[in-house]
Amino acid sequence: MNPTEREELARLLPTPGAPVLPNDRLTQLESHLMQEITRDAPSQTTRPAREGRSPSRSFRRLAAITVPLGAAAVVATMLTVGNGDSGEPSTDPEAVRLLKRIATVAAAQNAPRVRDDQYIYTVTQGTQQIMDQGRDTFRRSDWQAVDGRRDGLARITVLAGPSGKGTKDMRLQADPNSTTYRELQALPTDPDALYEQVWKETEGQGPTHEEAALEMIGSMLPGASLLPEVDAALYRAAARIPGVTVVPSAKDAAGRAGVGLAFGDGKDRDVWVFGDKDLNYLGSDEVALLDVGVVDEPGHTPAD
Repeated sequence: MNPTEREELARLLPTPGAPVLPNDRLTQLESHLMQEITRDAPSQTTRPAREGRSPSRSFRRLAAITVPLGAAAVVATMLTVGNGDSGEPSTDPEAVRLLKRIATVAAAQNAPRVRDDQYIYTVTQGTQQIMDQGRDTFRRSDWQAVDGRRDGLARITVLAGPSGKGTKDMRLQADPNSTTYRELQALPTDPDALYEQVWKETEGQGPTHEEAALEMIGSMLPGASLLPEVDAALYRAAARIPGVTVVPSAKDAAGRAGVGLAFGDGKDRDVWVFGDKDLNYLGSDEVALLDVGVVDEPGHTPAD
């Protein structure tokens, strides 16, 4: 991406918030996890390494196919349950039951057939602070190449706010450091194996090991919406991690009501939001996931 494109995106997109983990540590642990996945995955589901390509596969970069740049982190509204006076997170049976129900729903979805020459289409909605003038409400559509080898498209629309309404199209250059659909597809579908990899690669991270592991899982949820087996494995892996609580009434960034799953404390609190009836993933109270699909060309929608 050239400097002009970066300046345009920086003006239109949300400013990066403070992530749960420091950037250097987050990049390191996510790079290690993707290296493990890439090494263990069958060759037909991974992309051959290019000469000079960085080994990093930051799951934060799933923003390229799922959420606006810098908006992968989500903010919760409930406190994490403590384990007595020890301060350690405890296992909430209600949250575990809900995660298992969500996993069952996710596993029952139909997986679309996706060709390498197609594009992953996503629509997200969120807000951006504009200096001291207030907040813009924006909607963003992304078209990202399934194999990551072709340029894509970002279409950002300001719906309301001090910047004024308007739409801007930007070309997204192929980025070797973005996690592609094919690489996400290579994640383990066995919940125990996925849990062990996430838990191992987040060891020593913080604020707590549990929060670091859940944060990593959360960063993968939007892109996994088209991969039922991976999606279900993520929720079942999350059910093994203590510190998650149920939020009976939650709203995503688009104002859609649902049930929430919260973890973390203080500024590091996160919430995932799901439909009350269908338990489909809606995104978070920071970034709503409005649509995910597969299309043949940038600029097209699944309905075309």
